[in-house]
Amino acid sequence: MTASPETPPPGRAASMPIPAVVAERGPITHALFRVARLNRLHARQLLRRVGLHPAQELVMLQLWDLGPQRQTDLVALLGSDTATMTRTIQRLETAGFIRRRRSEHDKRVHIIEPTAASQALRAQVEEVWSDLEAAVTRNLDESQQAQLLKLLEQAEADLIPVTASAEPDGIAQL
Repeated sequence: MTASPETPPPGRAASMPIPAVVAERGPITHALFRVARLNRLHARQLLRRVGLHPAQELVMLQLWDLGPQRQTDLVALLGSDTATMTRTIQRLETAGFIRRRRSEHDKRVHIIEPTAASQALRAQVEEVWSDLEAAVTRNLDESQQAQLLKLLEQAEADLIPVTASAEPDGIAQL
């Protein structure tokens, strides 16, 4: 069954048609999906300008905030998996933004640290996050922003136990 185009209510852009079953059984989930998709597309556009792909900036932000980290700790911090993190680390290393070294205490462990070259990138990445936030909240007052954040945090808390049991390693993928 194909969805028929619908006229969006005032204030809502028609980003994609809503299938009938979704409109009836999952309008909030579909709205979250649409917003997340559009936010990721916008993030991709902004990050491309600074030479990064989505999620690479999250690795860099963690390293800038916390300092050098074990690769396994980055996996846990970002809710990633080992294979995805390995590819991300390789790409960031090739770009010159991080350095990977063996731990002095355990040669099986890789320590990931930001390079001096990445420090110039930091202000640009912070600006990208400010631009993303502004795009999402530009028509919301402070009270609405606080309410939206609280509702999203509650939705996240509600999803954590459900998704943890669905992933083989117990970590929900970003």
